[in-house]
Amino acid sequence: MPVFEYKCNACGEDFEKLVFGKQGVTCPKCGSDDVRKKFSAFGMSGVRNPGSSGCSSCSSGSCSSCH
Repeated sequence: MPVFEYKCNACGEDFEKLVFGKQGVTCPKCGSDDVRKKFSAFGMSGVRNPGSSGCSSCSSGSCSSCH
């Protein structure tokens, strides 16, 4: 289920919200819909740099300890 992190531009509240489709998001503290989605490091945890081995201990892409 998609849980996103948001910041309210009106009051500064940081919050998480379970969002389905194009569902609108409002701040739970002040009720404003002036919110922005924050960049989530959690959502990027499986992303690798293309061309890198994904492992800091080897230089080839076939290191068995990189899994």
